Amino acid sequence: MKLRFLGTGTSTGNPEIGCRCEVCTSTNPKDWRFRTSALLEIEGKQLLIDCGPDFRMQMLEMFKKNAIEKLDGVLITHEHYDHVGGLDDLRAFCRDNSFVDVYAKSDAANAIQMRIPYVFRENKYPGIPNLRIHTIEDKPFQVKGIEVVPIRLMHGNLPIFGYRIGKLAYLTDLKTIPEEEFAKLQNLDVLVINALRKREHISHETLSDALKNIERIQPKRAYLIHVSHTFGLHETVQKTLPENVLIAYDGLETGI
Repeated sequence: MKLRFLGTGTSTGNPEIGCRCEVCTSTNPKDWRFRTSALLEIEGKQLLIDCGPDFRMQMLEMFKKNAIEKLDGVLITHEHYDHVGGLDDLRAFCRDNSFVDVYAKSDAANAIQMRIPYVFRENKYPGIPNLRIHTIEDKPFQVKGIEVVPIRLMHGNLPIFGYRIGKLAYLTDLKTIPEEEFAKLQNLDVLVINALRKREHISHETLSDALKNIERIQPKRAYLIHVSHTFGLHETVQKTLPENVLIAYDGLETGI
């Protein structure tokens, strides 16, 4: 299994437009972040986790490296624009009347269909993406033979999903993890979890919150994502973290 971080930034991306802070003006490419998304390669299958507004640019980088030819499924964590704004660009994977299968909980599925209704009309305009929405519930499901276990999370007051696949769990945009969900997060090799910034936020974990959850879950390795420009410089903050906690950056690949 291989995980590639396509984007590791928050909803505004890094740098943030018009900002002159030390992160937004950094020359270190690890401080420049597309909106959060990831690509998982497992058993010859390619699963995309979230499809934000930077998807086109993320895929152009992948095609340059001949690193992707098809998508076997798209897992949506929730309906916020920075996680679904690139769904129209899935048309690149829908040539020859093929479909892309998109998996989302019911509220996210409904929001997607309302946001891009032209994709789901009976008489479609030529060239639009062919998407098949699969509404998922809080129970394991299969994507081309790969078992995916939803993890219930709270994004402030919004219920969302994270996902566990094998020894990997991918949790983004959470503020809290319901107590009963911790049982699904045992014996992980890799935990991916959001850490927006150091200062408190109404609907996202802080760095301190993320470290507390990592300490409780005890994965072999943890990667921090959905990082804002107020998080601090990548190299500076990394030096303060436990050895097994790494700040993810765009383009990073890790085996699991």
